[in-house]
Amino acid sequence: MSKKKAQGAANRIVNVAGKRRGVKTFAGEQVNPGTIIVRQKGTKFYPGKNVGMGRDFTIFSKAEGVVAFRKSTGFHRGKNFVDVTTENEIQIQKEFDKKASEPKKTSANSSKASKK
Repeated sequence: MSKKKAQGAANRIVNVAGKRRGVKTFAGEQVNPGTIIVRQKGTKFYPGKNVGMGRDFTIFSKAEGVVAFRKSTGFHRGKNFVDVTTENEIQIQKEFDKKASEPKKTSANSSKASKK
């Protein structure tokens, strides 16, 4: 009979440091080209506008702008996308919203104004 217990798996535990994965730059934060936005294993987040994905699924910025996260609908339903909106795109969107909120001129109103 053996005097010493057999070496089991419990005696060979090795602590391994974490990989520090996760979101590094949150929504609304300003980024420069090359800034890492998300470190992940697999595709929890997908690249959107002005964003690229590395071999190890790291999502990074391709342009200077503001980070935005969105959940897609339709064909890509349920997928999380990461976008970087540039200053130019933000300005165009503000102009579009401003025009959309203005009251529309009808042809009847314009013809009455020309008769006066």
